[in-house]
Amino acid sequence: MTGAIVFDLDGTLIDSAPDIHVALNRVLAAEDAAPATLAETIRFIGHGIPSLVQQARLSRGLDAARQAPMAAAMFAFYQAAPADLSRPYPGVVGLLEHLAEKGHPVGICTNKALAPTLEILEALDLRRHFATVIGGDSLAVKKPDPAPLRAAFAALGGAAQLYVGDSEVDAETARVTGVPFALFTRGYRKSAVEDLPHRFAFDHFDGLKAWIG
Repeated sequence: MTGAIVFDLDGTLIDSAPDIHVALNRVLAAEDAAPATLAETIRFIGHGIPSLVQQARLSRGLDAARQAPMAAAMFAFYQAAPADLSRPYPGVVGLLEHLAEKGHPVGICTNKALAPTLEILEALDLRRHFATVIGGDSLAVKKPDPAPLRAAFAALGGAAQLYVGDSEVDAETARVTGVPFALFTRGYRKSAVEDLPHRFAFDHFDGLKAWIG
């Protein structure tokens, strides 16, 4: 068995921001708050839906008492249509098929809650590629705590070879877990590429396929 490879989801395997943007603006509209731009929504992504809602709520001066109902509404709106606009990034499916052919155990470690993660993977016909999926609520802690990524590699049973992600959270998770990190540069990061510790940076999954090979 060759080394195990674990991927982040949002901004790494799939461009999910458009669907998250639609759901967030439905929540904000219900609060009579100004809508978020897509760029603003992308800045909020990375720590799960409760954190995304909190950032949007604070940016619009909404009371803390609205956090729980807004988060619940966000979950409901997003789960109702998780893949209307979301799509895998170019080259993702080809890479996943290549890794299967080469015998790499493959998993996902994301801060998105497990239920919507599985729903969007099924909707995009990606679930079949992954032997394990760790969501943001699978454990008591989220990334960048190392526990979720360690759990993903443990479930795969292979030597931890690589973590692939797109953000500051992912880079820090790989660092504290002690595994090499590949940075997808077309995702949702806020920092410059050179400011994030990584073993390899790529802007198309064909590039990652060649590097792994």
